Amino acid sequence: MTRKTTTRTPAAGKPVVLVPACSKQIGDLPFLVAARMYAEGVRLAGGLPLVVPWLEADEIESTLDLAQGVLLTGSPSNVDPSHFGEAVHDPALPLDPQRDAWTLPLVRAALARGMPIIAICRGAQEFNVALGGTLHQAVHEVPGHADHRAPQGEPMAVQFGPAHPVHVAPGGRLASIVGADAKTISVNSLHGQGMKTLAPGIVVEASAPDGLVEAFSLGGARGFNLCLQWHPEWQAAANPVSRRIFAAFGDALLAYRAEQMRAGPGRPREPLPHPPLAPEPATVGA
Repeated sequence: MTRKTTTRTPAAGKPVVLVPACSKQIGDLPFLVAARMYAEGVRLAGGLPLVVPWLEADEIESTLDLAQGVLLTGSPSNVDPSHFGEAVHDPALPLDPQRDAWTLPLVRAALARGMPIIAICRGAQEFNVALGGTLHQAVHEVPGHADHRAPQGEPMAVQFGPAHPVHVAPGGRLASIVGADAKTISVNSLHGQGMKTLAPGIVVEASAPDGLVEAFSLGGARGFNLCLQWHPEWQAAANPVSRRIFAAFGDALLAYRAEQMRAGPGRPREPLPHPPLAPEPATVGA
């Protein structure tokens, strides 16, 4: 009996969203993990989360062919400051060079396709660094800035609870999502690093009372992208602002999939609105 072969197209099933995994040591073994709340955020957007352990340089494009979006997660680890020309400020804080090695070029490749991206906390920092921006390694040590870290030793509900307002930039992408009347929104805050200099072309979408950039997007990019320093995925289904953010991401996933269907394989990539960056190192640490 001959089995009929079915060719699946991008229209079949839910849009696929790539979710990078982080490196984590559990006991004596190295693990690759992603917090469940990021997968739940993708589900809330109507997508199918696909957690990716890591990609080699020659695997990025073929893996993006499988997907309709990217969600860059937060993480306990920081982006290695060597990627923006600085030495490590606090060696006690964790790094994840394996993640850096493929997520930074992944950002550039996804943007070149016009693929929807939502980037959260570390993910937002990755996005900025991938395009040539820099970070404050310790925001709380910068004169004029508040301490944006979570209160340690408290329950998760307290750590992820409302911490401060952000001022939404009028006329921007975030304002169009949360509503023009929402001039400020209350957000949580769990980050030690923050935006120092923004990459070329980045547009500020929201700022904290101390002036720290809390949300931004890449202006002029063909596809949807939104980067948030706070964690909208925390109990997102119960948060009206988070629901709107993930709904907008979901709409972008469907629009991109429709574009995939119209264009078919081999559609041209768009150059990014800034000079190409130097290639990532060929090897990474453990």
